[in-house]
Amino acid sequence: MNTPNDFELKQKKYIPIFPKAIGKPTVYIEGYPCEDDEPMAATGFHADQIRIFSDQISRYFAINPHIYIGVDSFIYYREGDIRKFVAPDVYVVFGVDKFPQRRSFYTWSEGAVPAAVFEFLSDTTAHQDRDEKVRLYLTDIGVQDYFIHQPEMEKPAEFRGWSRTPSGGIVELAPDARGGLFSDALNLYFRWADQLDTHVRLLRPYLPDGTLITTSIEEHHLRVAAETLVEKEAERRQAAERLAREETERRQAVEAELERLQAQLANRQNENG
Repeated sequence: MNTPNDFELKQKKYIPIFPKAIGKPTVYIEGYPCEDDEPMAATGFHADQIRIFSDQISRYFAINPHIYIGVDSFIYYREGDIRKFVAPDVYVVFGVDKFPQRRSFYTWSEGAVPAAVFEFLSDTTAHQDRDEKVRLYLTDIGVQDYFIHQPEMEKPAEFRGWSRTPSGGIVELAPDARGGLFSDALNLYFRWADQLDTHVRLLRPYLPDGTLITTSIEEHHLRVAAETLVEKEAERRQAAERLAREETERRQAVEAELERLQAQLANRQNENG
């Protein structure tokens, strides 16, 4: 099991190095809507996937104050044109201040675009996510890595990714034997796993060395398990100390009784002498 200190060392080792963006944090620009009538998550499957995944990514990148994680918020990418926006499920931007929280993200004001974008497929958006958004994210906006994932276990598994080449082209990433994909932009590996209790096909992030980035619930269970081990070890040590103390007291009592008997024998011998 990796200790918290081990994981923190790995975070510092694996989180990408990037320049500070030239813009400034921008909470809101008048005239650019920051919400629509669409629900935040299409289904409960999507809600669980977005909540858990964004929590994992946010906690992993929390040690760097210049990484912003956006969740289902608008990204405006063309100044002066309120029609040029997208609303990814989860996106990661390097080089910009983590706080304050934004109502929308304005690429020209912040001086940065997302390094990676994640969309979780729903019936209403799947076609766009697979097709036109590939070019939109990677070419029009300049995102480096784009991923789509199907979180509903009742539907066929689908996890795909595309990357922007240095020349501006687009290549689809080839999955490994386990269906996983690596993001060069984030320096993280991703693979899905079926959660039988919730029927969610959960996309999970891993460090390059294979270390799983845990969920908050898993982290809580690990912490409780570690605390339980510490308590049991303390109880074992206390029990050992108690046995040692009792053994010392028993030995001292035996030695004292032996001395008493020896003294008694010596007295009798003197009396009979």
